[in-house]
Amino acid sequence: MSDEPLLAARDLTKHFPVKGAGRRVVHAVDGIDIELHAGEVVALVGESGSGKSTVARLLAKLMPNTAGDVLFDGRRVTARFGRKFRAYCRRVQMILQDPFASLNPIHRVRYVLTRSLTIHRGRMTTDERERMLRELLERVDLTPPERYLEKFPHELSGGQRQRVAIARALGADPEVLLADEPVSMLDVSIRIGVLNLLRDLKDRFHLAVLYITHDIASARYFADRTLVMYAGQIVERGPSEAVTQHPRHPYTQLLIASAPDADRLEELEKTEATGEPPSLISPPTGCRFHPRCPFAMERCRTEAPPMFAGDDGQESACWLYADDAAAEREAAFGAKEPGAAQA
Repeated sequence: MSDEPLLAARDLTKHFPVKGAGRRVVHAVDGIDIELHAGEVVALVGESGSGKSTVARLLAKLMPNTAGDVLFDGRRVTARFGRKFRAYCRRVQMILQDPFASLNPIHRVRYVLTRSLTIHRGRMTTDERERMLRELLERVDLTPPERYLEKFPHELSGGQRQRVAIARALGADPEVLLADEPVSMLDVSIRIGVLNLLRDLKDRFHLAVLYITHDIASARYFADRTLVMYAGQIVERGPSEAVTQHPRHPYTQLLIASAPDADRLEELEKTEATGEPPSLISPPTGCRFHPRCPFAMERCRTEAPPMFAGDDGQESACWLYADDAAAEREAAFGAKEPGAAQA
């Protein structure tokens, strides 16, 4: 993996104006940093409404950012239309959550894939186009290709539709895939197959993949690194194994403990948060999680925490990890603080 990110966001911010409310805005994304490297999967995890899908659309340049920058190969991306935007789209492709909604129901698979090839690769002979159509379907394990080329979306299963959507993205020959909850609309039994397909494509074509999900367990299985997002901000990041097995931030602990597991009822009780996610029109001062956090201190209510480094490359935005908060940290977690390596 290269040390230089292929696609990066620096202090990326998106505020949506509220109609009829003066200058009030929705703080959908507030000053986040993301790096995507070739040959790596990064998971962006958080509950619904945390801003994950907005991040994907900002990285795809489908909407303008309020502040901050998107960088590709170290260069600032400014194109929003025309030839430069199309060139950027060839390198950065999105896979949307609902494959049935993202495929036009009146067009066959042949048309969907042919249009992708025509837009992104230009004119080709009939023989070349037919060869590419077959290759795209074989790449996503829809074989024999002839069985699927003349199908309409409604004639396919949910997993097959998502594979067609992935093939359409591959038609551009991209370097980055932004997968916005690509398996959440699929049956549980076929989710693992689509994730394995994406991982295989990442390895074969050395792609950078952003995997957006609310299922932190799948992030451990699929992603190399995991970023945890809450109320428009990144609150924890690090290697997926460390973040999911030894979470440091109370919100990450809540996400993991909330997964049904009879063996972890005691942990869930300890980390249980009260209340609802905050309004993003008037977010809380200080740490945005403090109204729900069982370990909130006075400074959490007034000062936004920076990222504090932990073991194994983990970082968490929580005042419990400040040098002068050892007593509060021990009271919250005991002598063995989260994130420490297991013996």
